[in-house]
Amino acid sequence: MELTEDCVAEPAAAVASPAPALAAPVSAKRSWSRLLPEPGAQRAIALATFVNTFGSGMFMTSSTLYFTQMVGLSTANYALGLFVGSMVGLVASLVIGRVADRVGARETQIAVMLSGAAGMSCFMFVSVFWQFMLVASLMGLVYAATTSSQAPLIRGFGGAQPAVYRAYLRSVTNLAMALGALGAGVAIEIGSRSAYLTMIGGRAAAFAGCALVLTRVPHLAPVRGAALTGRWQAMRDRPYLVATGLNACMSLHFAVPTVLLPLWIVEDTHAPRWMVSGVFVLNTVIVVCLQVRVSRGVEDHRSASRRMLWAGLAIAAGLTLTGAAAGVPAWVAVALLLAGTAVYTIGELWHAAASMEYSFGLAAPHLQGQYSGVFGIGTGVAQALAPSVVGVLPLRLGTPGLILLGLLFLGVGAVSRPLLSLALRHVDPAKGAVAP
Repeated sequence: MELTEDCVAEPAAAVASPAPALAAPVSAKRSWSRLLPEPGAQRAIALATFVNTFGSGMFMTSSTLYFTQMVGLSTANYALGLFVGSMVGLVASLVIGRVADRVGARETQIAVMLSGAAGMSCFMFVSVFWQFMLVASLMGLVYAATTSSQAPLIRGFGGAQPAVYRAYLRSVTNLAMALGALGAGVAIEIGSRSAYLTMIGGRAAAFAGCALVLTRVPHLAPVRGAALTGRWQAMRDRPYLVATGLNACMSLHFAVPTVLLPLWIVEDTHAPRWMVSGVFVLNTVIVVCLQVRVSRGVEDHRSASRRMLWAGLAIAAGLTLTGAAAGVPAWVAVALLLAGTAVYTIGELWHAAASMEYSFGLAAPHLQGQYSGVFGIGTGVAQALAPSVVGVLPLRLGTPGLILLGLLFLGVGAVSRPLLSLALRHVDPAKGAVAP
């Protein structure tokens, strides 16, 4: 799952093998400390990420069922609200990225997290569709701004091996989301309104806790002159825009664990309801255990595009297995759902490795916030479309819909390398940007 909900959203937003693979960014003084980055900024950012995404795991796993079954929103209205929120967040992603570059990433993200705490609290009082759309729009701003304000911090304090640290943070993200999902599983099993509201309140508290932890991160001085001369440079960088578009298309799959699977399991299979959390946790555990290892060797756009192809293949296979879980006995459905989730997650890992290289490796270092804002626009588009593309349409078509969805991701993976290679022919190496 990606930093989709506030990574990814959510996303996504919006987000592995933690021990021996992290030799560079971690201390070896004690065996348990191998799981932690260096003391100081790296560790504080990791802790803030853990707190924030723990709340994300609670909310993402339970929110679809809460708003459709407790509040009474139709699946179409729920998807529409998420679409509007994501569209509202598109502008914020770019603007907040520039603010983070010019004012300071730490201060910007603290403000974003506090806004998230306030907005999430409002979700607890939603009872009709227009209220849901209003709060979803506010949270769309928060989710979009989260990634673009965090990216300069990750780049600024990433250490000698920033790619490894980024993969480590994604492992932390998914570990926290798994633990949050366990709490959400309890709420889903209880099935009461108060249990779901506890999850929403916990998400608001996680936003506030993240803001508190971020006060321990040193101030990251903005590069003012570079930010001014590079005004909207990312919007003119054709290779980066192509990479953003490819990643956006592939990122539609991040709605599979959060939107498609909960509804598919509850409404179209005979599997027990606890499988909603079961597949979410399985997905997360695989990411935690393998993300750093899978990210090795992804060092340029060619290796990243190769991973995109592999991702398309695995996601297509995973969705096919998941689709086969409809209409079969409960124990068969459980086996197919677990197998489908495992195969799908391998594809998610390959996509995440490619996405991180696209986002950071193709960006101008002194304008990381701005570039991440542009990348976030692509993610925002994916978040806006994902509930309909990944949720509504496949659920209406049944198993054939899941197979067709898998073929979509396979196609995106197949065209990634030729399209990006073509765009990079126009790059001026001396400027590190697109030649006029």
